[in-house]
Amino acid sequence: MSELTYSAIIRIAKLGFRALGQQISITGLEHLPRTGGALVAVNHVSYVDFIYGGLPVERIGRRPRFMAKRELFDHRVTGPIMRACRHIEVDRSDGESSLGVALDNLRRGEVVGIFPEATISRAMEIKTLKTGAARIAAAAAVPLVPVVLWGTQRMMTKDHPRDLSRGLAITVRVGEPVPLEGDAVGDTARLHAAMSGLLDTAIREYPQPEPAAWWLPARYGGTAPTLEEAARTDAAERAARAARKAEKSA
Repeated sequence: MSELTYSAIIRIAKLGFRALGQQISITGLEHLPRTGGALVAVNHVSYVDFIYGGLPVERIGRRPRFMAKRELFDHRVTGPIMRACRHIEVDRSDGESSLGVALDNLRRGEVVGIFPEATISRAMEIKTLKTGAARIAAAAAVPLVPVVLWGTQRMMTKDHPRDLSRGLAITVRVGEPVPLEGDAVGDTARLHAAMSGLLDTAIREYPQPEPAAWWLPARYGGTAPTLEEAARTDAAERAARAARKAEKSA
């Protein structure tokens, strides 16, 4: 039943792509294994990244199981869908158990998707990565494949109104598996470098350039906040969320 649900979701998504007239370009499919486990590490610039981040895996006839925050599983609409598609719930208060579930999936030969930045990048660049992706891939002895999305932030992201205009260009670039040496910090640095390189190419080759756009990183001439500015905003957001939680618990 779960695969039937997953297939139905994919069909609906593809209808949506066509209805919006989106120009989706996917490159690097040769880097994805056709069989066996693999961990796909995707950058995070939009609320819809899990849809587009799974496209290259779907293109080779496989189904990614994405690691996603618990709130999506608790939601009355998205929760049943996430569970039916056998995505992996991530409880931030118990991250190790989530890693264990991901490992089990990988050892069964599944493709697992992960957002190693953990949260959306307001800077539209690759943020500091968590070491979980490198640790999981090394423990499962599977390829760690970097994937970068560009253009999805124009649809739906933090601090900006959604925009479902027709004809939007979406770029999906798949890179070569990152060499793993068993050192989580070093492996994570190599993953960051690989994702940053893919993103640089995606930005420079994007078919709909717009100088000074809000969705373009500052160092490319856009008006998105720098990584440092975005980090300060993220910290303030976390503090406000913690204060609300403490107030609710009191």
